[in-house]
Amino acid sequence: MVEVTRQGRKGLLFVVSAPSGAGKTSLCQEVTKIVPNLEHSVSFTTRPPRPGETHGKNYFFVDEGTFQQKRERNDFVEWAEVHGHLYGTPRELLMEKLDKGVDVILDIDSQGAMQLKKKYKEGVYIYILPPSPEVLRTRLMERKSDSPEEISRRLKKAREEIWNYRQYYYLIVNDDFKEALKKLESIVIAERTKMRQLDYSWIEETFIVQR
Repeated sequence: MVEVTRQGRKGLLFVVSAPSGAGKTSLCQEVTKIVPNLEHSVSFTTRPPRPGETHGKNYFFVDEGTFQQKRERNDFVEWAEVHGHLYGTPRELLMEKLDKGVDVILDIDSQGAMQLKKKYKEGVYIYILPPSPEVLRTRLMERKSDSPEEISRRLKKAREEIWNYRQYYYLIVNDDFKEALKKLESIVIAERTKMRQLDYSWIEETFIVQR
């Protein structure tokens, strides 16, 4: 297979947002398993781990003091308070991957995504929606990690956050997980084959320049 990707290119930044419970984290984790050279960025957070979550794999779990120290040192490319907890994307790790030409996918809330959009307009911004508010409520209840009061707060927050959907470039409705994953994979592949990502020298030398 001939590789026509522009040599020495920086990695692409894919930013995925969704209401809590819409499935953005699961989609981001799964798409990295099927698309080569795509890595899922791991954020820092002050919230406690949920059952099955691992430090360094799902999140870097830290206390609020540690998080604030990192924020003051400008260690985060974006950060936000979500549902009473702090979340931040580590600048150094992200830039290191992008500089090496590795494509990176982030799953962050709308606050953080809008911060990034001001700095990285070349990023690819994707919004995930559940098929309905009722399905979102069911998914939050099935996680069994939040109290009824917390679920109500998350649903109220979801209605507020969804107003930001117009700020994104792609919209995926996560009704069927496999179909949503296929759409996310297609977006990554389509963005990689845009003209700005191609190796023009290979094209011109192969098809245009007279030998």
